[in-house]
Amino acid sequence: MTFIRGTVVQVAGHAGSNPFAYEIDPLNDIRWTHLVEKHPLACAFHTHGWLRALKLTYGYEPFALTTAQPGEALRNGIVLCRIRSWLTGSRIVSLPFSDHCTPLVDDAVTLGRLLDRVKQYKDDSSLRYIEIRPLPDTVLPTDSMLGFVESSSYCFHSLDLRENLQHLFHQFHKSCVQRKLSRAKREELTIEEGHSERILRMFHALMLLTRRRHELPPQPFSWFRNLANFMGDKLLIRVALKNKLPIASILTISHNRNVIYKYGCSDAAYHSLGGMPLLFWDAIQHAKQTGAEQFDFGRSEIENEGLIAFKSHWGASVSRLTYYRYPPAATVVGEGLSRMTTARKVLSMLPNHLLSVAGTLLYRHMG
Repeated sequence: MTFIRGTVVQVAGHAGSNPFAYEIDPLNDIRWTHLVEKHPLACAFHTHGWLRALKLTYGYEPFALTTAQPGEALRNGIVLCRIRSWLTGSRIVSLPFSDHCTPLVDDAVTLGRLLDRVKQYKDDSSLRYIEIRPLPDTVLPTDSMLGFVESSSYCFHSLDLRENLQHLFHQFHKSCVQRKLSRAKREELTIEEGHSERILRMFHALMLLTRRRHELPPQPFSWFRNLANFMGDKLLIRVALKNKLPIASILTISHNRNVIYKYGCSDAAYHSLGGMPLLFWDAIQHAKQTGAEQFDFGRSEIENEGLIAFKSHWGASVSRLTYYRYPPAATVVGEGLSRMTTARKVLSMLPNHLLSVAGTLLYRHMG
């Protein structure tokens, strides 16, 4: 990696504070990697590997803002991506395809300073909006968020791993988790794990089945391959097999003491065998063994009661995950859902190779 000097940018609205913010390239400035390695709010979505995969797969342009001057170690930062799309409009998002991406700041003054600078990017009239996706319970005081309004909300699920495994197991729902784990054992399901080309292919085949079932296009195979290449050992795909037949799979990403469940897929014909519960239990046990303190089940649509119930059955706490947009006029809750209804029906009828092509073409516009 090479060091890129920050660009000095005037920031208004905070009299008496440091009047400068600096834009840096997180892909080529080693200071960003150092900040992500040590900051307590950093997760896998802040990492160089995730950003590199976003850029290579979808052409998004990552950048970060910090109050640290060129040559200084970074003490804070907020990372964003420029998305340029003729279909859905140009925008800045922190970060696309990331369930959350909390600003890496330690105080309200710094947060306000960086968000003031973020808002100045809207001076570019071609941008529809700027969106940030902080985790629940992170400090976002009202004065720092001036101009940003709530754009959408989700349920966020997190399992505290600091208890011992026996305690964790006993808090699992008896019929929906514990009995299914017993069923998986009786069925003699096996698990393969890694991120080899073979495992990626098994995972993606199940992803095609799942996305078709939900009438949605699948993410392009290149996205998962790039994630595997750039995230390295931080990324792990688990596949549950019945008599060597793949029936379920999950993809997790770890960073420091946090493990994120990002993608899951399955063959509905084998749901009763307990493949998904087996994979989650294996992931939780492995997370404990490697010193993780939190298992992040990710976000769920508020109306998806089935998914919310599934995650709650693991004893995961649930909180509200809120995204914010600037300017307020850009916020449309449920944006685009009505237009997608007919398209989803058509997508569900496409053969696999055309469904994959549709995903490749569409996802770069959807971040």
